[in-house]
This record gives sequence, C-alpha cells and structure tokens, in this order.
Amino acid sequence: MSNLSTRPLCMIPGPVEMSSTVLQANSTPATAHTDPVFVEAFGEVIEMLRTVVGTTSGQPFVIAGSGTLGWDQTAANLVEAGERVLVLSNGYFGEGLADCMEAYGAQVTRLRAAPGHRQALAEVAAALRAHKYKIVTISQVDTSTGVLGDVQGVAELVREHSPDTLVVVDGVCATAAERLYFDSWGVDVVITASQKALGSPPGISVVVASQKALGVLEARTTPVPAYYVNWKRWLPIMKSYEARAVKYFATPCVQAIFALNTSLKEMLPAGMEPVFAAHERTAAQVRAAVAAWGLETVAAEPELCSNAMTAVWLPENIQAADLLPKLKARGIVAAGGILAGHAHRYFRLGHMGISATSDNGYVETMLKAATEALDECGHSAGRSTPPRL
Repeated sequence: MSNLSTRPLCMIPGPVEMSSTVLQANSTPATAHTDPVFVEAFGEVIEMLRTVVGTTSGQPFVIAGSGTLGWDQTAANLVEAGERVLVLSNGYFGEGLADCMEAYGAQVTRLRAAPGHRQALAEVAAALRAHKYKIVTISQVDTSTGVLGDVQGVAELVREHSPDTLVVVDGVCATAAERLYFDSWGVDVVITASQKALGSPPGISVVVASQKALGVLEARTTPVPAYYVNWKRWLPIMKSYEARAVKYFATPCVQAIFALNTSLKEMLPAGMEPVFAAHERTAAQVRAAVAAWGLETVAAEPELCSNAMTAVWLPENIQAADLLPKLKARGIVAAGGILAGHAHRYFRLGHMGISATSDNGYVETMLKAATEALDECGHSAGRSTPPRL
C-alpha cells in the first residue's frame, strides 16, 4: 500500500483500498495480451471467479468496463424488445438497472421499496403471479442505501411461481462480501465489478451467466442489439483464455486483470466462507459504532444491513457537506448520500475487501475519525437519534 501518512484512506463503498501486491500487479510493464504469462493469469481469473460466486458451471465474462457495463451486457443479451422485466428497486442503482433494461426495449415493472427497506416476499410473489416475466432483477446491496436484498428468498419464489424466469443479481457492491451461492440458490446472472469487494482497481466488468441464461441467448429470435457487449462475440474469447489459448475480439485490460488475479489469489486460499465471516464481523463492528454514536443506519432493520458498507442517517442539524470535510481532515474519505431528496441527510462508509479481511486497522481508524468528526459538528455520542423517513 502507498504511504498512508501522505494520503487519506479511501473508505467509500468502492473503489476500495488494495494490498501492495495488487497495486504492484497493476503497475507492471506493458504486456501483450498474447503473452503466455497473461494468458495464464486471465485463465486463472475466469476459474477463480466461479469459486467466488459459488458455481461450477456458470460462465464468467471478464470485459473492460465499469460495473454498469454489466447491466448492458445482461439487457442486450437476454432481453428482446417488448419482453417483461421485474426490477426490485431498493434505491438509486435499482432505478438505473431498470432504465438500462428499458433502453433495450424491455417492458419494465418497478417494484419499489421505501428508503431503508426491501420488498416483502409476499409482494414479489404477487408480482410473479400477476405477469410472466423474462427476468427478475434484484440488487443484493444497493450502494445508495446499504440495504441487503434477499437473493435466496427471491430466487426460491421464482423457482416456485415462474421457473422459466431468469434471476439476475446486481452484485456490484456485494460480490465477495455477501454470501451468495449461485448454483444452489438458482441464480442465473451475477453482475459485479473489480473495484469493490473483489479488491482490485476499477476497470473490469464481471458478469457470470448460468447455462440456462446462455440457452436463452441462443434461443433469441432477434439479433443482439449491441456490438461490444454481445456475448456471442465474447464467449469464444472466455473459453479460449480459460483453455490457455489466445483468441481476439477486443483488447483485454491486461494490467487490471493481473491485479484482479492477484487479489483473488490472496482472497481464496481457504475458500469464500472465511471471507464472508470476516465481512460479517467487520460490519457488526461498524454497526456497533453507529449505535454508540446515537445514530441509525439507513437500512431500517438489522437483517437489512449490508456487510460491505453502511449508510448512516445524520442528526437533523448536520448535513453530509458538514461532516465529510472533517473526515477528510482526519485522513478518511467517506461518501455522501445519493438518494434524490435525501442526499444531504446521510453518509456512507465502505468496509469491504482488505479493510474487512486484513488486520490493518483501517476500520478502526475510520470509526475513530467519524467519532471525532461528529463531535466537531456538535454531535456527541448518544446525544440524539434522527427521525425515520
């Protein structure tokens, strides 16, 4: 890691702090995408991503781009114009995914939850009974609120009421921090990105698709309405690199893939269970601090709280713009809110990746700085609790 005495800690909900070895892997000399060293690294990444999400048969797509590109990948390849999509929206990013689906011609139903809440399973079941959907999407963690979606529960409902429907999980702020068992839960697509709990720099869009989803792609009656994100172009590339052979469609992000390879190797020696447990312990530590401050999480109930990040309501007399500079002065970069109409009322802390899994003191430093910054804003621990929306 770079010298923390000369820069602040990045404790937002992604990009996250990275290990020194990941940073070194990202700064290697120019390397051809045909180089055997890179071919091996890329093949390993594809294989390790299956372990991260809990699948033996899912197909990873590892493509240069942001997490948002995963929305386009999914919509372009799996939706045909006029088909119904049910979006379970718990915040800003659920709305964005719905917008993306509509851009590709989907007929979208948005089942929204109030800020800090998620949809009751009975509501989801009723929606599934009302219409036949090609896809149901769920944000495992909406980064705008820190609310944890019930992926397992929703997937079970889909299998019961509409087994042909694809279950699509936006896991950008969840994958490798929240428990997800792709095969056993019956998930069809996971969308994620390199810069959050996967612990490497921004720049890689990661999507894992089930064989069922790939069958839907093959059964399309209309062409895929995209060029760069067309899985029919990318699938031979992924299969070739996994077989340790070179095949070209578009230049892969070589250094970013080296960095992701390094991060995954550091993460996976004992499998994912210790990684999940570390995030759960760290999140509990953060939530205990929020309670000690006399504040509340945006997530309205403990079971709705993410283990990757925490969004915190501020007292009525403090706005995010008051708090964030004081955190920065203490060496911590945190994030303000992004929910329309409420952005000034809360702030967000990230605690995923090596901040959760390594004994580096980052979370303790963050919580100490937040305690002091709140005090400087005039809020002493335990003084007041802001009202719910």
